[in-house]
Amino acid sequence: MKYKATLIMTLIGCALCLFNYSGLDPDNIFLFMLSVPVWLIEVVSDIHYFNVFAVYLLTIASYALFGRIGDYYRLRRRARS
Repeated sequence: MKYKATLIMTLIGCALCLFNYSGLDPDNIFLFMLSVPVWLIEVVSDIHYFNVFAVYLLTIASYALFGRIGDYYRLRRRARS
């Protein structure tokens, strides 16, 4: 599978957002700890001014980007071997 890390990281991002949306994370602790877009939003503004679905979308996209970067370096290293 060519983009294995991208798929896995995207699924992790989706699981994080679904966990938060389901209400099992009432204080948003896991979302605040594990979402890079939330960190950046908190530096600039208050998270409560942003649409939660936009934050979820940014979280999933950032996890997919991290996976894609991991795949890029993994495939690049494999091509050198």
